[in-house]
Amino acid sequence: MALHASSGLLAAAAAGGLGPRKVHRIRAAVSTETTEEGKVQLGGSDLKVTRLGIGAWSWGDTSYWNNFEWDDRKMKAAKSAFDTSIDSGITLFDTAEVYGSRLALGAVNSETLLGRFIKERKERNPEVEVAVATKFAALPWRLGRQSVISALKDSLCRLGLSSVDLYQLHWPGVWGNEGYIDGLGDAVQQGLVKAVGVSNYSEKRLRDAYEQLKKRGIPLASNQVNYSLIYRVPEENGVKATCDELGITLIAYSPIAQGALTGKYTPENPPTGPRGRIYTPEFLTQLQPLINRIKEIGQNYQKTPTQVVLNWLIAQENVVPIPGAKNAEQAQEFAGALGWRLTNEEVDELRSLASQTKPVIGFPVEKM
Repeated sequence: MALHASSGLLAAAAAGGLGPRKVHRIRAAVSTETTEEGKVQLGGSDLKVTRLGIGAWSWGDTSYWNNFEWDDRKMKAAKSAFDTSIDSGITLFDTAEVYGSRLALGAVNSETLLGRFIKERKERNPEVEVAVATKFAALPWRLGRQSVISALKDSLCRLGLSSVDLYQLHWPGVWGNEGYIDGLGDAVQQGLVKAVGVSNYSEKRLRDAYEQLKKRGIPLASNQVNYSLIYRVPEENGVKATCDELGITLIAYSPIAQGALTGKYTPENPPTGPRGRIYTPEFLTQLQPLINRIKEIGQNYQKTPTQVVLNWLIAQENVVPIPGAKNAEQAQEFAGALGWRLTNEEVDELRSLASQTKPVIGFPVEKM
């Protein structure tokens, strides 16, 4: 599954400034703090990102999101989502080397698309700032720290960048996890990344990774996990509390439960494809009282259900949601989750209502 960049592309990347980087001391554990620019510090790193990011899992995908079809129309829609996000003040984009099928006809790797969008935007406005987060796939045949650096350089070539802002381990490996963490540290010291994180890590793995990087003076900036109003496992398994304790930002993927919390789907109109096997008519029937209350609260703020549930996550503090945007309309709607806040009473009420719903089945390893 791994792709290998040509030596010419790697040489070009090296010429762009992949030099050694000074490692900064780890700050004391703190929750994510809003900066004067309206951004938040990602964990104990120096990286500042917008309070909400955009997930690019669907860009180029032909297996889960796009019904085995990727065409020019969908590419233009993704490009519009990218531009609208930036125009709305959202500049964090999360992708991965395994997003987008490389087998199906017409499919494009998500990193390649994001890199193309960034290049086209910078040609119009060289001063535009984009924060790129991507991920290393812990595939069974990838062994040791050098495999992380090799995969990262391949990702940089697809993105057309000399470095990325955040590099994450997509999921724990079957073996070699210590080597992977060493590889993250090497990436920081070689100036290939500004910050490093993990994804789908349990409390124990999270603590181990944090301590291993700490020995090198490198902060573990983030843990990206499945987290939404109806999938609150990070609150129950110690991951959220550990992130707060150690000053690691929790990045929430599937924050609107892959559309189930938007109010778009009903028992009579469930989602199609793989999502239909998770969000069944029976589950959507249980979900309706919560959806109705979300709509009522949204009306008080003149906000959509999507904006309410994203704001609920932001209100948890130390959480950066990354909903996936397929088009400009979705990106614009996500931006409406910023600049206001649910009351503590509303936050608690929604959690209480959601707890009465049978927990949705999550993805132990998302987006593999």
